[in-house]
This record gives sequence, structure tokens and C-alpha cells, in this order.
Amino acid sequence: MNKKGSAAKVKLNSFDDLFGSSEMQTAGAEQIINAPLAELHDFKNHPFRVVDDEKMEETTESIRQYGVLVPGIARPRTGGGYELIAGHRRKRGSQRAGKLEMPVIVRNYSDDEATIIMVDSNIQREDILPSEKAKAYKMKYEAMKHQGKKSGKNTLDEVGETAGESAKTVQRYIWISRLSDSLLDMVDAKKIGIMQAVDLSFLSEDAQQWVLVAIQETNVVITTQQSAMLKESDKKGELTFPMVRMMLEKEKTVERKVVIKTERINNYFPATYSREEIENIIYQLLENWKSTQ
Repeated sequence: MNKKGSAAKVKLNSFDDLFGSSEMQTAGAEQIINAPLAELHDFKNHPFRVVDDEKMEETTESIRQYGVLVPGIARPRTGGGYELIAGHRRKRGSQRAGKLEMPVIVRNYSDDEATIIMVDSNIQREDILPSEKAKAYKMKYEAMKHQGKKSGKNTLDEVGETAGESAKTVQRYIWISRLSDSLLDMVDAKKIGIMQAVDLSFLSEDAQQWVLVAIQETNVVITTQQSAMLKESDKKGELTFPMVRMMLEKEKTVERKVVIKTERINNYFPATYSREEIENIIYQLLENWKSTQ
């Protein structure tokens, strides 16, 4: 199914909509300007990392040679300057390349419109961490509700459509956004799985702290069975720190499966013996062997 992302629905449907016709620019409805980097302020609670990695080095080199080819998107900021909606990596690349300004499209977007554009312009990147996706989906979901969207599966589908993710997946990430930053760091580091993180997101702040301490002290890897037990116990109001330690330190039983081939068994028992008789004799022999160990 070919769906347009929700950011595209926020007045970004044509070339003139994106870059602005000369008539609109003249009328002051929007502007394309070369904004000083010092006047471009990060989007409030921007959930996506801007790191100086190999990809940033490539971005920097491209900007050094050719400049910023695609303008960022910004809006006027109370107190002066502009709030950058899309283009945080381009801004950082410009700084590293020694530039003093970069091109941006300036528009008077509402808070909700700006949030949706900010999320959709970043959510399709390949290197997004679970914590980034969780916070971004929550921000977009809240923005859509403010716009009058009803809560429910259809809204969750719209939240995830830009990245091609289902309502169920989006809901899981929104739940995960309730985890403490320290537990989210563990999810990013793959020390806690996504499904386990969903269960832990239902724990109280105190219970989440207990889980964090227990993991740090024991280096345990939480199973889905353990996370479900923690969630259920906390829901009943029964969970304590000693209980968390007990649940997470409980020794896992290793399932062992032994197959004895029929042709080998038949060498030791007459054909008249039943299966039950054979099993009883084997168990008795094993008991005798165990007693001699």
C-alpha cells in the first residue's frame, strides 16, 4: 500500500509548498534564508542523536565541497532566532565544515505540525536506536491527538506509516518510552529485549529502579517469563526489591532431551516385554547406578 507520510500532509505536497513560490516569499508567508548557525536552535526535546560518526564525516565532507544542497526547515523562535525542525545533522555538518550559516525554509508551523515534520523527517533512518524511536513515536502520537485525532489503532497506524510500521509495533514503542533513561540505555545496548522492555514499562518508577540495580549487580539477562512475572507482581502491589532479586537470580532449568533408539533397546529385552516393563527396569538400573556414584 502506497501511503504518503503524515509529514507530507502538513502542507508539503508540491515543489511550491516545500520551497515556496516567489509570491508567497514576497508576501512574507514563508522565507528561504541563509540562517546563521548561531541562530538555529535545536528542536525542543529532539529525540534523535546527532553524533560525530563515520556518516557525519561523510556529511561534513559533502557540505565542505558542495554546501547544504537541501535546505533545513525551521520556524521563528520566541526570544529570537529560529527553532530547527529538520536539519540537525546538516547543521552539525556545517559546523564541522567551518560554515557560518546554512539554508533553511522558515515557516510559522504550530507545535503539533512541527513535531510531526520533525519525527517523519528522521524516522526512516537506518541507525535509529529503540529509545529514539520510542520517544519520537510518543511525541508524534501526542501531537496527532492535539490535532483532534482520536486515540486508537487508526491513529497508531498513521503514526507508523512513514516508517512502514504497524499499529501494534508503534504501541509497543510508545509503552517503552515510559522506561527510565537508564533502562532505555540497556534496551539500546541490547541488554534488554524489546518484548521484555514492554513488560518493564508497566512497572512503577521504584520497581524499575529495583530492576536496574538487580541487572547491574548480577548482569542477568531478563527472559520474557521473568519480565511477565515482574509485571504481574507489581500490578498486584506485591513487588519488593528482594522479590526482584529472587525472580532474576532464579536458576534457569536446562531442558535436556535424551533419545534412546528402539533397535538398541530391543537387544536387551525379550519381545514379550511391554513398554512399561522396559521403562521400569531402566529406571531401576539408573537408581542402582546413581547410588554407587
